[in-house]
Amino acid sequence: MITSSGFRPIPQLKNRHLQTILPNLGFRRGYRGVLERETLELPDGDFLHLDWLKHDPKQPLLLCLHGLEGSSRSNYAGDLVGEAQKAGWNAVVMHFRGCSGELNRLPRSYHGGDTADLASVLSHLRQTGPAHRKIFATGYSLGGNLLLKYLGEQGRSSAIDAAAAISVPFDLYGAALTVDQGFSRRYQGYLMRKMLGRVRAKSHQVKGLIDLEKALNSRNFIEFDEYVTAPLHGFDGHRDYYNRCSSIGFLKDIGVPTLVLHSRDDPFLNPRYLPTEEQISDSVRAEYSEHGGHVGFIAQKKPWQPMLWLPRRILQHFGEQL
Repeated sequence: MITSSGFRPIPQLKNRHLQTILPNLGFRRGYRGVLERETLELPDGDFLHLDWLKHDPKQPLLLCLHGLEGSSRSNYAGDLVGEAQKAGWNAVVMHFRGCSGELNRLPRSYHGGDTADLASVLSHLRQTGPAHRKIFATGYSLGGNLLLKYLGEQGRSSAIDAAAAISVPFDLYGAALTVDQGFSRRYQGYLMRKMLGRVRAKSHQVKGLIDLEKALNSRNFIEFDEYVTAPLHGFDGHRDYYNRCSSIGFLKDIGVPTLVLHSRDDPFLNPRYLPTEEQISDSVRAEYSEHGGHVGFIAQKKPWQPMLWLPRRILQHFGEQL
């Protein structure tokens, strides 16, 4: 089902770039405490970190999947954990490999379709938690793409009871083209600097597996995925990676209640790449808004009093599943 979102921006903040940038400039009221870190060993000998907020173990568990180069320190993750705290729920942020502040062991990284790592995390959460505890998952941006791909692969056998996906690059190639145009190149440049810094830090591991010179001279996401993501993770170039990992091809098979929130003015994805009714299952509710930017959605609580709309809408969705 595709419907119009209930989100309404502050009239002075309809601009998509203001909606995208301002939430990352200190305008936050989310969780600011210390999360408990757990190291999860993976089947291939690598590891990733889980950052926990723990309450009553019988209460629902809210799993957060961050976006490209994000972490539990990302503001949107803090907002979601803060909302879980207010509800008395448990929360855990899954870090993708190498994103927790500590480089992972193996000569590889993470990518937008690596559902095997998510499956390992969910298996761990099911094995170590109460048998009937609800697990709700929220994915932001690239993490949302990974989450939707996992849900489509699993159908009704998913270890997740309900999900929410925010500002998702449903078509990875379309997203890569979008952020290589206009002002969106600023976002791409910021993320590229972080991604290339990781390649430099792991150069001793990946030397011989990738062409380091081409990799370190990548100018955009497409070149980075061609020279880094694809060869390190077994894809035959960037188009093979995009074709196999774009979540838009998996939405039809999702079998658990899933909320998709997306703005038509998202500077990371041209609206022509948004899923249509024919591409989603009956378990998916996609709410599209005209404004909101990328993981922004700053609404108005009272005149001139901003409110972060996303975490409340997400918790509302999960509360309906109880």
